[in-house]
Amino acid sequence: MTTDANNPPFIEHLIEIRQRLIRSVLAILICFAGLAVFANDIYTQIASPLLEVMPEGAGMIATDVAAPFFAPFKLAFMLAIVVAFPYLLHQMWGFIAPGLYSHEKKLAAPILFSSVFLFYSGIAFAYFVVFPLAFAFFTSVAPEGITIATDISSYLDFVLKIFIAFGFAFEVPIVVFVACWAGATSVESLSEKRPYVVVSAFILGMFLTPPDVISQTLLAVPMWLLFELGLLMSRLVDKKKDGQQTNNELKE
Repeated sequence: MTTDANNPPFIEHLIEIRQRLIRSVLAILICFAGLAVFANDIYTQIASPLLEVMPEGAGMIATDVAAPFFAPFKLAFMLAIVVAFPYLLHQMWGFIAPGLYSHEKKLAAPILFSSVFLFYSGIAFAYFVVFPLAFAFFTSVAPEGITIATDISSYLDFVLKIFIAFGFAFEVPIVVFVACWAGATSVESLSEKRPYVVVSAFILGMFLTPPDVISQTLLAVPMWLLFELGLLMSRLVDKKKDGQQTNNELKE
């Protein structure tokens, strides 16, 4: 493979990728080491939306012998990745930034910051809004004579799925903005497809959330509103571009 004199050799790129991957793994392990000490407390906090709406005397169970040990540590590890997420993005940014133009760097930094903020917002929305409503609904429709006793491993898998679904669903405005900014589509084209976007949001909500109308709606409606936010951001950038082009033409 030939290399340009102005560009680093291919092997240097591989070395840099390895170094950044090692730093990312170390960051996750450090966060995990700090969170593992409080693994049981963290799990209790995550389980509180369900425990608060369960009938009096009901509780969670562990059907696997090792589940009381592994479930909290699994949660701590996943939380460590979430906590280290800004640093992971920083490492990715450090790798791709040298290859960007100055105007691209000005936009890329806010995009990365917004991505982190929206990802955390999605998780917070799921915990503080979706879980209380969904769990209250689930426990209220249990048939008479059925004792609610959720397995701790099953509950963890359930909440992690919801966290991931809402975390990435809240990235919709970033996806819309980047697609318009890169020229893959336009604001006008996406605006015309708004009805399809709304329907698609509800279909995704159906697949990504439990089979109840509450969870589906609580995912679909924010996705639609965030889609509109992405269109608004794209319009503002387009207007700014048009204004700069007009100024340049007047100067010429």
